[in-house]
Amino acid sequence: MSRAFVNEDAGKDRPDLPELPVSPHPNVVTPRGLRALRARLEARRADLTALRARADRLDKLPEAAAERDIRWLEARIGSAIVSDPASRPLTEVAFGLRVRVVDEGGRESWYEITGEDEADATLGRIAPHAPLARALLGAQVGDEVTWRRPSGAMMLEVLEVLEIARADP
Repeated sequence: MSRAFVNEDAGKDRPDLPELPVSPHPNVVTPRGLRALRARLEARRADLTALRARADRLDKLPEAAAERDIRWLEARIGSAIVSDPASRPLTEVAFGLRVRVVDEGGRESWYEITGEDEADATLGRIAPHAPLARALLGAQVGDEVTWRRPSGAMMLEVLEVLEIARADP
């Protein structure tokens, strides 16, 4: 029989999608980060339920994507190591804390060192393995640290360390 007449997709009920990459770093999260992961999981489960309830289910790609996202979120939640910032002293910059710094030009900024999944540069949330976080971790108020950036090193002075829950926006 000619290969031209063989349906190679026969028996496939869902498209193959690549799995989402899982970080090689330990999955340390704040309580807020764990709540956010759980909320995302519940939202994707609701999406999948809605997708399966469609009258026209010829396109299986959205369902496969939702299933893949659910597997990834379940893996992230299952590997989460919760680190509560409320148990940390405010004497030095640490995971789960917020830090106020001033740069060489006198511009002040706030950063939170959070779990990788809740990192968001627009909100000043950085993952602990980011170069800025590595420069700040362990620094105390009054310390100067060097942030090694692709555009060149920048000196930052630590002005204040706060709990995220008590930090001003």
